[in-house]
Amino acid sequence: MKHKNSFTTNHTVHIKHSFTDKLFQIVAMTLITLITIACVVPFLLILSGSFSSESAIAVNGYSILPQDFTLNAYKTVLRLGNKIPKAYLVTIFITLVGTSLGLLTTSMSGFVLSRQDFKYRNVAAFFIYFTTLFSAGMIPAYLVNVNILHLNNNILVLILPSIMNPFNIFLFRNFLKSVPDALMESARIDGAGDFTIYHRVMMPLAKPAIATIGLFLALGYWNEWYRCNLYIKDADMYTLQYLLYNMLQNVEKMFSEQGLATPGLQMPSETMKLATAMLATGPVLIFYPFVQKYFTGGLIVGGVKG
Repeated sequence: MKHKNSFTTNHTVHIKHSFTDKLFQIVAMTLITLITIACVVPFLLILSGSFSSESAIAVNGYSILPQDFTLNAYKTVLRLGNKIPKAYLVTIFITLVGTSLGLLTTSMSGFVLSRQDFKYRNVAAFFIYFTTLFSAGMIPAYLVNVNILHLNNNILVLILPSIMNPFNIFLFRNFLKSVPDALMESARIDGAGDFTIYHRVMMPLAKPAIATIGLFLALGYWNEWYRCNLYIKDADMYTLQYLLYNMLQNVEKMFSEQGLATPGLQMPSETMKLATAMLATGPVLIFYPFVQKYFTGGLIVGGVKG
């Protein structure tokens, strides 16, 4: 009789857990679906609007599918922005160089801070963390970059200030803490030095963290416009984002200078904004799927390990 009651109780608990799990899955999938729609729909509106005519958007508003399909917005942007190819090259250059240097310095810093045999790791970690709490501000940074480092109107000013970030360093350090110390000990017994352990043992295991931090760095460099606005005066060194920003701010003046303004004809200002957004984000959308699987793993492991 007791056995039967115990079986009934266990069966009831199993049913309750099963119902709770299914309810959680339904709620989670519903929320994820809604969030996905909220993220995808604006992008589809921008994409379709960039292929629509200015008059169709003015009359009917935005829609998921293009209205009165045309490539005028892209043609106008490319015609006005004759420096866009060079701006693409500048942005690609600072993204590749900055991301590579950033990964090198961040991974080496995180590796050192994760070492138990580094006597002053806590002191070094404190000074790195301290910079996240207090900042000198824009004016001291400008004076240092211009008067001391002499980086004014120098492409290095778009690369060097963003190479190291405290958040990325601690993220990488926390990831390496999840690697068993026995691996380093066995490598050291085999005669491996610090650089060999770093390069041959830790880096192959840290691919998720490398992909995560690399994506953070690459997005930051790709979207660079603020420092370009402050320090760069030569139009040949404009980044893509800053060049497109200038185009949108001075579209009427550029139309007049190039003789494209026609009395009574509506300029494609709205569709131009959408076209420039697609030109700026398109390459990032192509790159992201290749690092997505590492990106998720790197955030999870780096975030939960203390």
